[in-house]
Amino acid sequence: MVSLESGPHLILRTDAGKQYISLDGSSCWTIGRGDDNNFVLPDRWISRNHAMLQRMETGEFILIDLGSRNGTFVDGRRVSVPVTLQDGDCLTFGQTELEYVCPDSDGKNELVTGADPGSQEFTATAMLHVRRLISVLVIDIRNFTVMTQQLDEKVLSETIGTWFRCSGDIIREYGSYVDKYIGDAIMAVWIHGTDTVSRQDMLRVAEALSAIHKMTSQLHEKYPLNAPVKVGAGVNTGYAMVGNTGTGDRPDYTALGDTVNAAFRLESSTKQIKRDVAFGETAYRYLMGRGEDELKVTEAQNLLLPHTVHLKGYEKPTQAFASTFADLDRFIELSKAYRSVG
Repeated sequence: MVSLESGPHLILRTDAGKQYISLDGSSCWTIGRGDDNNFVLPDRWISRNHAMLQRMETGEFILIDLGSRNGTFVDGRRVSVPVTLQDGDCLTFGQTELEYVCPDSDGKNELVTGADPGSQEFTATAMLHVRRLISVLVIDIRNFTVMTQQLDEKVLSETIGTWFRCSGDIIREYGSYVDKYIGDAIMAVWIHGTDTVSRQDMLRVAEALSAIHKMTSQLHEKYPLNAPVKVGAGVNTGYAMVGNTGTGDRPDYTALGDTVNAAFRLESSTKQIKRDVAFGETAYRYLMGRGEDELKVTEAQNLLLPHTVHLKGYEKPTQAFASTFADLDRFIELSKAYRSVG
């Protein structure tokens, strides 16, 4: 930690006085309890890899929570999506509070001095910085092309707009945010710990999916549709690079890698096997739990059945665990009952 009162920095107040943490000379800083972070905070309520600060081309600083157990807060509000910081913001990690200071900013920070815009440390298109264990949910409206041909454009627009908005609200309720709106599909990402996922965290993904399905199936009651709207989904868990792939004026926070690509392919595979949702093998394993937390209910184990699927672009067949939404709801019900008993 460098003592520096000028330029963008963080202030950590301790019994010994103020400590100034410089935000100069780089474009990305990680914050956490682990020794592999740029800023190590010895707070037992902080995750090993808790959050990330990223500087944009404009000089703005973005705060991203990295799936921390106890959350990241800005001025008392929990961060669930990347947040642009303002001068004087209070950042809370566990029980540690820091103040973000950018003296020269007027609602928008200037470029930080000390970094060459042409150097590898500072690029107009920021590099992905953090490899994280994530779960990806891809959910797609079935027979959307037919809907576009049958519905009035105004009705179609209102229906899809409502679906996007309500799906986003549900995903936020279950601890994530919509990473992408893609035509008639949504991609959401849950960022987990560094090396494992609890059964409870994985169950939240399944619950979000179930809630979106129920909301979708009721759209025809609000809009003059020919039939209830149906969706299909793929869920995959694994490692991916998480960060910003956009430019300074158009930041685009996303996850990239085979884990994401396979989630889209799993969603498509549900049409082959005539099921509503397909979980990748790793996602299924975490959903069932491990050790003492393992879900040992025979009926639940029989609700997500293995299928060999051929994912587009993959040479070898893949094992997926698939179900209908009715079976998924029953699985969630049994999982909750098992958890309450345990």
